[in-house]
Amino acid sequence: MLPPLLQSRNESVTKIWQQPQVMDWIEILLASYRQLLGRELIECSGSRLEKAKLLDAAPFVVVSHGTESDPVLNYGNQVALDLWEMDWATFTQTPSRSTAEPVNQAAREVMMAQVLQQGFVENYCGVRISSSGRRFEIDRAIIWNLTDLQGQPCGQAATFADWRYL
Repeated sequence: MLPPLLQSRNESVTKIWQQPQVMDWIEILLASYRQLLGRELIECSGSRLEKAKLLDAAPFVVVSHGTESDPVLNYGNQVALDLWEMDWATFTQTPSRSTAEPVNQAAREVMMAQVLQQGFVENYCGVRISSSGRRFEIDRAIIWNLTDLQGQPCGQAATFADWRYL
């Protein structure tokens, strides 16, 4: 699980993407995407900090969860937090399945099992729901498996740039 916001010595809030654990996770997100899809999620040859900042500010959604029996969200860039209407602390305590309404959870589980077997799925579409109950349809999502530096499964991630409110 990734950490909540940390306070620096001068009491200002450290940006989520500046935290070492978050930068480590972003490296896993980017490397797994590159390995499975053969292309970059973001174009950045800079430092870990630059990659983390760029991903957080990207104009598309990036979310992920871990490998718990009921996976909990552990990363969302700013667009994801805005779309699901949550702050970081709330988002990273939310079961991944809760991003879909109960009526859509079975279809979501079938797709997630397919990702687990195939490594990734492209062009996924489905209905999701924000914390306030606002429904939206995602289109052309890419969902992929995450592996750590030792090649062990450590979660799944998704990205999409297309959605519309219902």
